Amino acid sequence: MKLWGGRFKGEADAEFSRFNASFSFDRRLIDADIEGSLAQAEALKAAGILTEDEAGRIEAGLTQIRRRVREDAGYLDSREAEDVHSFVEAELVALIGDAGFKLHTGRSRNDQVATDLRLFLRREIDEIGALVRDLQRGLLNLAEANRDCAMPGYTHLQRAQPILLAHYLLAYFEMFKRDQARLKDVRARTNRLPLGSGALAGTGFSIDREMIARRLAFDGLCDNSLDAVSDRDFVIEFIGSSAIIMVHLSRLAEDLIIYSTAEFGFIELSDAVSTGSSLMPQKKNPDSLELIRGKAGRIFGHHAGLLATMKGLPLAYNKDMQEDKEALFDTIDTLRGSLGVMATVLKNIRVNDERTRAAAQTSYANATDLADYLVRRGLEFRHAHEVVGRVVSFGIENGKALEELSKEEYAGFSELFGDDLYESLSLAASLGSKRASGGTSPERVGEALVRAKSELEG
Repeated sequence: MKLWGGRFKGEADAEFSRFNASFSFDRRLIDADIEGSLAQAEALKAAGILTEDEAGRIEAGLTQIRRRVREDAGYLDSREAEDVHSFVEAELVALIGDAGFKLHTGRSRNDQVATDLRLFLRREIDEIGALVRDLQRGLLNLAEANRDCAMPGYTHLQRAQPILLAHYLLAYFEMFKRDQARLKDVRARTNRLPLGSGALAGTGFSIDREMIARRLAFDGLCDNSLDAVSDRDFVIEFIGSSAIIMVHLSRLAEDLIIYSTAEFGFIELSDAVSTGSSLMPQKKNPDSLELIRGKAGRIFGHHAGLLATMKGLPLAYNKDMQEDKEALFDTIDTLRGSLGVMATVLKNIRVNDERTRAAAQTSYANATDLADYLVRRGLEFRHAHEVVGRVVSFGIENGKALEELSKEEYAGFSELFGDDLYESLSLAASLGSKRASGGTSPERVGEALVRAKSELEG
């Protein structure tokens, strides 16, 4: 029995019915739909619309449906329905009779699906937050295991200054920390109750919406019935936040792909997260990371698509909004998979400390330290920058690193170069000098690791 068929005399076209139906994908909301329906039954009982007996039978029927969904993998596949809401109602009526029809009193599918989506999404946000924490923990574990490992830091993908690998990994920790904060914000805006808003104008029955909110652990109500049934900001915001997480995952994936090449050789991925070539026996490909990088665009597309869907819709509900679910569900699945695989990758990385340390000491990465030396000797930084630039040019022409140039050669560029200049050029001195808060000195990085672990545990 359709939820809306009373005024219709003819049958819907079969192709249109298939096009209109959403049960094939919105069945993922069934647990949330039953949870919301249990609260609806309680509110109807409190309002005197359901008797104690009717409410008890409805609760028992809904509980039986939920138990069967969880225990019988083929249950949903064996049924046909327009959507998850009509499925639950039909199954309930089949179990308990006409009392099941009373459950929809004062409720529309518009406020029902909005409630289902919010119940579903807040639970997903909590579970995704746990996956982000697992990834952050993996970053910290890798940083701790390679705490003294030095590497080149890059700008424009050119070697710039020496840093600690732990400092590099903590940069991503900070990115994912911001992601956690965004997820928390999205959850707060998601956790408002639309139920009781009806189709668009509210309900004519004395339903206690505050009681429903408390029953379903919502933080409060959606205050305007028109907005409550037509708002999908929380879905768009979640997918947008997911897109930013994927940006961070994709950047990390790109770094690790580059660092695993023979040209860099900074890391090696284990066989557990690599694949081979069907033609070239020697190949070891970072497919795990390439897939993460590729799947980022998928979520970006969902975000842009849903924005385009919503941008021209008049108030209140329109069937266009059915398109939110597949975009949301695929975003969740893609994000979960990407976070899980990246956490696994981090457990399957071997760092080549000798290679990273050697790279950190080449390509004149200590040039800024030499300029800083001159500043400490009284030269203005801009002039020091010019002097060291000429020293570097001389070193390149003569095939010498800065620490290989003689005191006499340095004296030809500035009288400020003293016997102690070589002390500032060592890798240890370069790293150790970056002691300002947020810097890459071992001292600051050690403090940052302690702080990060505390934040994660908290």
